[in-house]
Amino acid sequence: MQIKEIDVKSVMTKSNLPVSDYSVNPYVGCTHACKYCYASFMKRFTNHPEPWGEFVDVKNWPEIKRPEKYAATEAFFGSVTDCYQPCEAKYKRTRTLLEQLQGSGISISIATKSDLVLRDLDLIRTFPNARVSFSINTLDEEFRKEMDRGVSIKRRLEAMKQFYEAGVQTTCFISPIFPGITDPIEIIEQAKKQCNLVWLENLNLRGDYRVRILEWIHEHHPELDDLYHEIYSKKSRSYWTELDEKMKEYTSRESMPYMRDDDQHRSEFGDPPVVVNYFYHEEVKKSAKKKQN
Repeated sequence: MQIKEIDVKSVMTKSNLPVSDYSVNPYVGCTHACKYCYASFMKRFTNHPEPWGEFVDVKNWPEIKRPEKYAATEAFFGSVTDCYQPCEAKYKRTRTLLEQLQGSGISISIATKSDLVLRDLDLIRTFPNARVSFSINTLDEEFRKEMDRGVSIKRRLEAMKQFYEAGVQTTCFISPIFPGITDPIEIIEQAKKQCNLVWLENLNLRGDYRVRILEWIHEHHPELDDLYHEIYSKKSRSYWTELDEKMKEYTSRESMPYMRDDDQHRSEFGDPPVVVNYFYHEEVKKSAKKKQN
């Protein structure tokens, strides 16, 4: 594992995402090494020869002198890295930034696969409208171990529960949904009493990990080859349409609000949780671009 410290001018980056004003990534690279990680494209810009998941650059930035300038904005922590990957325990760059922004009036959203975020619960809960999202796309630990080096699903669910019970808004981010493998309903059943929001996102194969994932499917689940060919080569949407209908029926039965969130800035939280469908990446991108223009 190659870890080095780098100096940057700022860690607050203006965001193109429809869900935030700023993207925050205290690290470059991520040791969770998810096989399906879209952020692996970062290697094109960082000149790292190491495989994705085998390097981390730790960012050092000047102290934020006027944090109040971020009042009434929102920052998304973890758009291309996990802010609570293992090296955060030593370097504390995420915690340092939270301390610098505390009391500024900025809202924060954090996405993670780690229960290290519990270390900062008392700090996070002081931010207005703070929310923490935990990525969970399986309850099968063997499949999880094949796909990422994050903590166990049990530990993620326990961390979610502690944030929920502390009054912090929590999201169960079921992403990416692997056709024929991920069972969203099974996951929601485990998480529904300790989250306010559920996001559903399909597996979107692109870049260099497309081949990697399809080869893994062929090796471990050859019975799914035809399904994946239908979805990712023929561009059929029938699987997602059928899953959409299945989720509508399930959420209706469970009295959970269900929606497609194409261009909302911030989804509503609820009890029982609101379930939001993000199956249609192209449409989300178009709506976001239209909103920016």
